[in-house]
Formats: sequence, structure tokens, C-alpha cells
Amino acid sequence: MRGAPTILHLDMDAFFAAVEQAAKPSLRGKPVIVGGIGPRGVVATASYEARRFGVHSAMPTAQARRRCPNAAYLTPRFAVYREVSETVMGLLAGLSPLVEPLSLDEAFVDLEAGGTPATSVDARRTGEGLRSAIRAATGLSGSVGLAGTKMLAKIASERAKPDGLVVIEPGAELELLAPLPVRTLPGVGPATAETLRRAGITTVGETAAAGEAELLRLLGKAHGASVYAMARGIDDRPVVAERESKSVSVEDTYEVDVTDRTRVQLEIGRLAERCAQRLRASGRSGRTVVIKVRRYDFATLTRSETLRGPTDDPSVVREAAARLIETVDTTEGVRLLGVGVSGLADFTQEDLFAQATAEPTRGDQELSDSEPRAADREHGAGLVAARGRPQRWLPGADVRHTVYGPGWVQGSGVGRVTVRFEQPGSAPGRVRTFPVDDPELAPAEPLPLVPGPATAASAAGQSSSDPAIRPNPWSDSGRAGSPPLGKSSP
Repeated sequence: MRGAPTILHLDMDAFFAAVEQAAKPSLRGKPVIVGGIGPRGVVATASYEARRFGVHSAMPTAQARRRCPNAAYLTPRFAVYREVSETVMGLLAGLSPLVEPLSLDEAFVDLEAGGTPATSVDARRTGEGLRSAIRAATGLSGSVGLAGTKMLAKIASERAKPDGLVVIEPGAELELLAPLPVRTLPGVGPATAETLRRAGITTVGETAAAGEAELLRLLGKAHGASVYAMARGIDDRPVVAERESKSVSVEDTYEVDVTDRTRVQLEIGRLAERCAQRLRASGRSGRTVVIKVRRYDFATLTRSETLRGPTDDPSVVREAAARLIETVDTTEGVRLLGVGVSGLADFTQEDLFAQATAEPTRGDQELSDSEPRAADREHGAGLVAARGRPQRWLPGADVRHTVYGPGWVQGSGVGRVTVRFEQPGSAPGRVRTFPVDDPELAPAEPLPLVPGPATAASAAGQSSSDPAIRPNPWSDSGRAGSPPLGKSSP
């Protein structure tokens, strides 16, 4: 454990939803839920306004709609999230060569490796400078935790949420940890927590007080020793630059063995959706889908299927998992189900397809209705037919009208599409409805959250026949006014 809080953990606040609120002025301060919008969709991120209604990530979208029916339900725009993430990770790289990304919106930073003096004052100053720089560059907020270990830094950032900074001073670790639930400790999942609960251990303090011998008896040698060390605030894990995941997976353990075959299939489908969401959130794709089944007698089975190429498409992962579960007999009951994707890559098979169709000999006219263009799908514009028109206008998708300019899809149905015409930095915009095949309405590239002067001038110069739509000047303070980072940050 370090003698100064020089390990920083950054966690962007409600990242996907916050990006959408920044891009869509009419949604600021209102409940926003990003994820699958279909009957089997899953919430990827909920804004803090939506969380007050009990909505959280990994919740079925149908359940979220019951809890928060008036929220804006939007399809993810992963290209935008990746772009913002690259900006944030670039700021972190300016602090230290040791940056360990955990996902698009979360990372550890070793400040000492970047030259920040090993004092609480300097660490706090650097953390505050980082938060200011992120807000200037993206318009978004991030929560920062500073401590002498990775575990404590992450706990600190959780306590800092939303939009705050918490420093855990050396010597205060045990007092802070003692009342926290045992699930707070890294490596303590539902099964380990249940084992400890049956032994009367529910908090971190009780875990430390139980002693190493008791934890070794309950959890085994390796796991017991690790949990005991963590409970005493000992975490020697270093910050590892360019942390490379070998797989992405999710799993659920059930209190009562699941014997109903239909229920098993539904659970596998939900897990596949969650796995694909986590895969996309990490900016990766994979080519091997794996399912895990722990039977009633604790026997664990795995089945895998390797696809023709990497994918991050939830429907592809779900269909592969469904095929795999058909090969497993679950009639006697299962205790645990899991879905994972391995063979990770930074591209998808659909990306390769899009590159091929970009060649002169493979124009858009060759695309069938069942073959979406990757670029349009990536930006949330929906499926694209052979003539280049969307088959579906998905909520949240970026569009542009030849008369009214840039906007986003608020909803569609019965042959109509409703668009709100606004952009980052503008006032909340007007809503207009068009036929779904209106030739003047088309999918568009996302606008930057904090545009530069050229983009702002272009937007301000757009002509509009609608007097209610008046472009506002966009601030460029995020580009020129970012505070310096590192040990000399103010």
C-alpha cells in the first residue's frame, strides 16, 4: 500500500445517458435510458434522473418502462461514445504513461509514474485539474477517487458520484472499509457473499475480524487469502497500461434451481444481451460465443461456437447462445447460467463488409434489405434498404433535413417519423413530423458535443425557413481553455 493517494480511478457519470443529454438539449435534467428498446431489450445506462425511479443498468427495458414510463428511451450510438472516450483517455494519458482502461468510461491511472509528487495535496490538485479538463473537452462530468490502492481508489470514486472527488488518506482505510458490504471487495461475487453470509459475515469489518484461518476454511486457500488481504485494505495490484481482456462474460446464480426449459432459454437470451452490451461498451468484438451451465449437482458444463468473424451484434450473440443451450440437458435443474464472448478484436465482420461494399465494384445498390450498412447502424440510423433509405428510424438516431437542419429521431410509427431539431449547445428545439420516406430527411453523422470554431460557424450559417429554429453560437472553451494536466495542474 502506498503512503500517498497517487492511484486515481476515473468513472464517467452515467456515461451513455450523459452523452445523449449533452447532445440533445431538450433531454437535460430529464430521465434518459439508453439500451435495447425492443421487448427483450436491456438497459445499458440510465441517467441519474431515471435512477430515482429504480431504473439501473442490466434491467430489462420492459421493467424500466413500467418504473419510468415518461423517460426518453434511446438506442445506443456507440460511435459517439467511443469518440468521447478517446478524448477522455487522451487526457488521462497526459497525466501518466500508466493508464489502465476498464471500459469506455472507466480507468485507473498511476499518478506517480507520471511525475505527480507523492502528496495528498498534489494528487488532489491533479484530480481536480482532470475533472475540469474533461468538462471543458466534452461537456461531461466524471467522478474521481484517489487512494493508495486500486481497490480503495475505486471505492472512493463510487463515494464521489456524481461529479465529485474523494481522497482516501493513508491510515483511514480500515475505518472506511469496516461498515461496507462484503460485496464491495474485488473478487467477492454472489456465491462468495452467500458463503460468508451463512457464516454470519456480511461486512468488510466482520470479514477482517473472522481471521485468515476461518476464511481459508470457508473459501479455500487462494481465494480466502485474497479476500482476507482485501478486507484489511491490502491490494498490491499494479496499474497495468493497455490492459487487454481475453474475454467478456456475464453470469447469474439462481437461489432456486431453474428446471423449466423455457425459463432457461429466456435467461440465456437475457444474458446474451447483457454480454453484447458489455462487449460494445468495451469497444471490442469477438468471434467465439461460450455458454456456461452449472447443474444442480455443481457439475459445470461449457459449450462454444466460433463465428465466421468478430461481432458485437446482440442478435448474433443471442442466436449463437440459443443454439448452444439446445445441446445441454437442463431438465434436472441449473444453479448458474453464463454467456461469454472470446477471441476479442477491435473490429467486426460487419466493418469488413462495409469496407468491401465501399469499393467501386460493390456499390450501395448491391445491398439487400437484410444487409445493413455498418456505418449507418453504428450511428443508430437504423436498417438501410437498397435505395439508401432507412427501414426503421430508431429513437435517438442523428438525422438532417434539407430545410430544418440537424436533429434526432424522437419516435416513429404508422408511416411517420417525429424529429426534434436541435444540436449540442443550442436551446431545446422544435418537434416536427414527416412521412418515413420524406426525401428531404436522411441519416446524418453525429455532431461533436463541444464543436470547434469551424463547425460552429457552419452551423450558425445554416439557412432555415423556420423562424422558431435559431442556431446559437457554440462555445469553444473546451479546446483552448483546458487547464494543464500533471503535477503543475491548478
